[in-house]
Amino acid sequence: MAAKGSINGTRNQLIVSTLCKHFSLDPNKVSGDIVQNDIKNLYNILKSSVNEAPAGDNDQIMKWIAFAEGFPTDPQACFGALKQLNEELITVSVLLGNGLRPSEADIIVFSAIHSSVIGLPSSDREKLPHVMRWMDYIQNKEGLEDIFEKILLEKASFEPGAKSVAKVEVASDAKTTVQSTNKPEAENTKKSDAVKKATGNKEATQEKKKATETLPVETDKEVSVSLLNIQVGLIRKAWKHPSADSLLVEEIDVGDAKMRQVVSGLAKYCSPEELTNRRVVLITNVKPGKLRDVLSEGLVLCASNEDHTAVEPLLPPEGAKPGERVSFSGIDGKPEDVLNPKKKQLEKITPHLFTDGKGIATFKGIPFMTSAGPCKSSIPKASIK
Repeated sequence: MAAKGSINGTRNQLIVSTLCKHFSLDPNKVSGDIVQNDIKNLYNILKSSVNEAPAGDNDQIMKWIAFAEGFPTDPQACFGALKQLNEELITVSVLLGNGLRPSEADIIVFSAIHSSVIGLPSSDREKLPHVMRWMDYIQNKEGLEDIFEKILLEKASFEPGAKSVAKVEVASDAKTTVQSTNKPEAENTKKSDAVKKATGNKEATQEKKKATETLPVETDKEVSVSLLNIQVGLIRKAWKHPSADSLLVEEIDVGDAKMRQVVSGLAKYCSPEELTNRRVVLITNVKPGKLRDVLSEGLVLCASNEDHTAVEPLLPPEGAKPGERVSFSGIDGKPEDVLNPKKKQLEKITPHLFTDGKGIATFKGIPFMTSAGPCKSSIPKASIK
């Protein structure tokens, strides 16, 4: 019990220090007895010292205070709590607020978990990408280096490949030239011929490398989800396909004057009545074509479990308007006017579409976002097509 009390005292002292910094309070004027309180009370005491209006999201602050208060010290339980926090941070930049300034909840939780996170091995950190991103943002945004040891993250750096190759080969040739000046003349001549031959081979190799280096860039473009025009739609009417038992036909409102007609293979999983007035997510820049003589002008995106026994259309959140384009954080780009079937763009992108453990639809782990929040499915860890 004494050990636990000591841990809580240290934790509370850190929370007091960071909240004082956040509130611009002089920590020397704060009573030392404050750390004897639980986190909720010490927060209320410090908050009352600041001439600010009460927070409108006080219930949410209390939720995160409870999380900090109950954060476990046992390593296994601690990692489980961090995984829970990682899930919470998938679709948000910070715990509360608009992300322009960390909230009091962010400060408190950061202070409570810092000692546990900084001791994590790299293998565990890799499993908590959203927690690590958030920790890095808080420590830099609030300037907490004078209170906490800085958590160092390995961040990818951009180095143009062509320049790196050039530097290596210049250094290699320079080394060869320096060494050759210490050899007898005849040997230097042979060496010179060898260098020329090697240089010729290197130049050919370099050309091949340059050609190869362009391939990943082109491949990245080909599998970028920005090529797709993914929109929120509202099914106004649905009916059975006149000549195919497995197909349904839907009239979908995507914010245009004219309804968009789409044929979907959903007859085994949904009735026309279940789809009517249902919000969906659809790709609207696929090439129009006929399925069993009925025109289809889009593709309704559906989540499916591994054996395809459960299939359902993705569901945009309440408040997402018909026609709104789905976005992906950090991915910009103009969609193709019409996807080219010969390039198989859609086939290259769909393997990267799936729902996460909470059923949130993602591209390479990045959520399908609308102005009202992410698109979801009741089927977790599902493929999306």
